Amino acid sequence: MEGEIGGGCPFAHGGNTSTEKPVTKWWPNALNLDILHQHGARTSPMDVDYNHREAVKALDHEAVKADVKALLTESQSWWPADWGHYGGLMIRLAWHSAGSYRMGDGRGGAGSGNIRFAPLNSWPDNASLDKARRLLWPAKKKYGNALSWADLIILAGNMSYESMGLKTFGFGFGRQDIWGPETDINWGAEDEWLADSANRYEDLDDASTMYNPLASVHMGLIYVNPEGVNGVLDPARTAKHVRETFARMAMNDEETAALTCGGHTVGKAHGGGDHANIGSEPEATEVQAQGLGWANPGQSAKAADAFTSGIEGAWTYNPTQWDMGYFDYLFNYEWEKTKSRAGANQWKPVDMPEEAKPIDASDPSIRRDPMMTDADMAMKVDPIYNEICQKFMADPDYFADTFARAWFKLTHRDMGPKSNYLGPDVPAEDLIWQDPVPAGSTGYSVDAVKAKIADSGLAAADMIATAWDSARTYRGSDKRGGANGARIRLAPQKDWEANEPQRLAKVLKVLESIAADTGASVADVIVLAGNVGLEQSIKAAGHSVPVPFSPGRGDAKAELTDADSFSVLEPLADGFRNFQKEKYVVGPEELMLDRAQLMGITGAEMTVLVGGMRVLGTNHGGSEHGVFTDRVGQLTSDFFVNLTDMNNSWHPVGSDGSYEIRDRSSGKVKWTATSADLVFGSNSILRAYAEVYAQDDNAEKFVRDFVAAWTKVMNADRFDLQA
Repeated sequence: MEGEIGGGCPFAHGGNTSTEKPVTKWWPNALNLDILHQHGARTSPMDVDYNHREAVKALDHEAVKADVKALLTESQSWWPADWGHYGGLMIRLAWHSAGSYRMGDGRGGAGSGNIRFAPLNSWPDNASLDKARRLLWPAKKKYGNALSWADLIILAGNMSYESMGLKTFGFGFGRQDIWGPETDINWGAEDEWLADSANRYEDLDDASTMYNPLASVHMGLIYVNPEGVNGVLDPARTAKHVRETFARMAMNDEETAALTCGGHTVGKAHGGGDHANIGSEPEATEVQAQGLGWANPGQSAKAADAFTSGIEGAWTYNPTQWDMGYFDYLFNYEWEKTKSRAGANQWKPVDMPEEAKPIDASDPSIRRDPMMTDADMAMKVDPIYNEICQKFMADPDYFADTFARAWFKLTHRDMGPKSNYLGPDVPAEDLIWQDPVPAGSTGYSVDAVKAKIADSGLAAADMIATAWDSARTYRGSDKRGGANGARIRLAPQKDWEANEPQRLAKVLKVLESIAADTGASVADVIVLAGNVGLEQSIKAAGHSVPVPFSPGRGDAKAELTDADSFSVLEPLADGFRNFQKEKYVVGPEELMLDRAQLMGITGAEMTVLVGGMRVLGTNHGGSEHGVFTDRVGQLTSDFFVNLTDMNNSWHPVGSDGSYEIRDRSSGKVKWTATSADLVFGSNSILRAYAEVYAQDDNAEKFVRDFVAAWTKVMNADRFDLQA
């Protein structure tokens, strides 16, 4: 029995090492706070004073690039290179590392080196990419800490394209590795790899009904099924799912076509072995495998016998050269359905002359049929993709540039603003998907701005709520959103229900006037107004704790704001302001946890912020839920004092998920609440935090901790202030 001590062994088998957290295994409804602390300092082996940005700046970037290019053509007997060149394999590694990104919540992507860990390292779609990472080890070993795995993986893809003849658009160093699996990402509810796609859609025939924030069509795939929807070849149907999947990864139709065609211009797919003989994935192997999975006893040191997807064959005549060969094959031949040697569904050319076929990846005396996946055939069958491909074929330079830009976007999307890019190859051009913000002024008088704000007549709660709403959009997952840029004054943010548009417009009118009079940016004035309101509330509570402020935010322009891509940042729920746009399957406390994780705050910080925001009177729409105080507007610890007071009792009322807090003796209703309030008394971890702030000796500590957490949120997107 799992967890039982048996046979005289002094260890509880399966307890501490189980990948399923014991608390949620035994009590499935328990709120699991692990996602707020998964990548804390305790998980990192680096020195506490290690500064990755400074280390990257000192890296010999040109030497790294030269070494990576050199290893691409150094074929190793334990995993021989196709045609003596690892370019195709490294491009697939980079692509699949970046391709897990989805715009809905900004999670996934290449920015953290997460493909090294479960579940990504063992996804069926990532079969044998463990070999690519081992091939890169000499470079990682040589350059050490300054060359993160996250950077190296994407750099390998770039160097592969350059070595094959493509002029890449650029490259930015600066990604920093994580040191364990990301438990915060919902990859889907399925319990098996490649489960029926219908599990992910309300209607499989309507690709737009895929459940958010998912983007891939199966558990364990990066994009779409190369064998067609649910493994059935049908290019017209596949095209609809390609379009939706790539859109959820922030790509338009032209970028999608460019990536598909350009990605398959080089390299090959591998289905040279019997799938039944392929070993288990890395996470399921025995210790002697040393983390290498998908053992292939039939490979015999031949590249042509390797196994990855099960699809088999090259897409072009010259698979190690960047050229227009992909289009030559796809559009100049008819294609028919067939199966690979591993049994996968794919397409083969009809009546292709032997001399027009690519040579075998291992034996130049043999020629092999090229192939196309169903996604490739979609480029030909779908009228929109076909038209784009015709444009590419008519202008190879345009195709190369469009692909290079789309590849750059794919591999850098989750790095945030360009200020996070380091190295000699960072493009000078500002791209709209980078959410560019011009530099802000620091030459104005902060004290003068604060004085004008204090004399403006704005209520403290309105100033605090506006600053919070501006900053809370920040997502650490892809470093988008936040207060810098003051995009809360632009569409679509100014019209979001969560931002209370009418109240927001009144506050912004006053703050924009102050910005114009003082030379400060609107972004700075919004944050500074929140600080002023907070300092007023701290003083009213009898404390004197200053709220730190760092000027320098800029104001974004509407023409450099992609409104459609910003729509995914809309808060549909915000437990910090007790707001929920509508009722969802998951509870308010779970939605609050998700937002806290995206904002990069800890469980303790989440606790102190919620308790403070309640007593400050900043609830959305003036709701009284959770306002456990008779001193609204003062930054006191009353929320925690009254939540933990055993003279009270707690009762669910109605069907809207609300509760009443009653005097235990008289039965009189004292306050109302949501589960996002009461969870701080019911969850054992959150209660432990709440009890700290309810103690008589921690009234000032509460204020200091609130100010620290508040400042962290306000500065989350100030990458210029970070080490």
